[in-house]
Amino acid sequence: MAEKKTPRKKKSATAGAEAVTEAAAESQESAGRTTGEGAAPTGAPKEDFQALQRRREDTALDVSRSFPDKYRLSGEMEGCSDARKLELLERLVRTREFDARMRRLFRQGRFEGTFYSQIGQEACDVVIAYQMKKTDFIGPSHRDLGASVGKGVPLTALAAQVYNRVDSPDGGRYTACHYWHPDYWVMQPSTSIMMNWIAATGAAFGFKMLKKDNVAAAFGGDGATAHGDFHEGCNFAAVHRLPIVYVIQNNLWAESLPLSLTTALRDLSHRADAYGFPGVNLDGNDVVAVWNATRMALDRARRGDGPTLIEMKTYRWFGHSDIDPADYRSEDEVEEWMERDPLPRYVAWLEESEVLDEEALDAIRTRVRREVEQAVEFAEASARPEPDAFLSKVFAHEYPGFDVRAGR
Repeated sequence: MAEKKTPRKKKSATAGAEAVTEAAAESQESAGRTTGEGAAPTGAPKEDFQALQRRREDTALDVSRSFPDKYRLSGEMEGCSDARKLELLERLVRTREFDARMRRLFRQGRFEGTFYSQIGQEACDVVIAYQMKKTDFIGPSHRDLGASVGKGVPLTALAAQVYNRVDSPDGGRYTACHYWHPDYWVMQPSTSIMMNWIAATGAAFGFKMLKKDNVAAAFGGDGATAHGDFHEGCNFAAVHRLPIVYVIQNNLWAESLPLSLTTALRDLSHRADAYGFPGVNLDGNDVVAVWNATRMALDRARRGDGPTLIEMKTYRWFGHSDIDPADYRSEDEVEEWMERDPLPRYVAWLEESEVLDEEALDAIRTRVRREVEQAVEFAEASARPEPDAFLSKVFAHEYPGFDVRAGR
């Protein structure tokens, strides 16, 4: 067991944010905007919106800040050593630091497309992915950066994916934020919502047919449970008792559509009742609870006892993507969920358990920030794909006796 450490003292909500704000970002984003957590609005909607984004990012990056006692964690993480608890923390911090860095780079115009932030939801997929074997299958959606980071995919590959460069796993042919890596058995997300659900179900079926002890996991949002693919996958997995864990990240909003206009259910975990396998409902921002529930579900799947549906109640701090101002939500709702941030709650629990101290946390943040900057440098040095690359591995260009391009 690791040597017990003295818990760190809590800092203010903006402490340490300066360490992640480089001069280039400041020079491009600061013109005309307000600064500081208590700064008065300027009356200019664009500048005030940008200032709000940065304040939230700075808050998110202070993972040792205080929070209401009612959200303090309790209990034990079953079957998890102190060393693994710290490694899990590092992957959670890595996910958040990378996410916040990419958001700022997007606003600077450093890459094209858009960006889907996962800030606030990291525990939902980092925790389960971290527990899976490298050869277990993961079917992520577009907001599942943590599934790749939790599984151990290098940040260089993920940054190159965001930038659509040739050194990304798909050679820059697809789209930003569709994180994946074939060597880690993380499939590339599909733009069609919940097709990943079907693919992961198929992978689980393959594991069973081949008599392997591997498992699969699939991720989706609350709105995605209204898609037909959700129901078909669950039904098929139930009938064949497939080794799969389904994770619904219920962040209350299907883009701009509230949960109340998606389903009459109060708890989405009850959808599992229709298929005859367990449904679990929990606080998706409670790392301890998520660890224990996903551990049990993975063990159950690996034993051959069939699927589990886990609804994790959570919240995204920002818009559906970074081109969405999310003005359909109230500020009170956002602020309330920011108090439930999974990272400070887990940090405090580790400190109270005498597993983590200030020196260890600072070392984690220093390592992660260095890794994030190296990943950005790698992506920006990577070449853009040539036009012909977008047809590669899509169509056959050679076939015996037939000229594919000429059509004869």
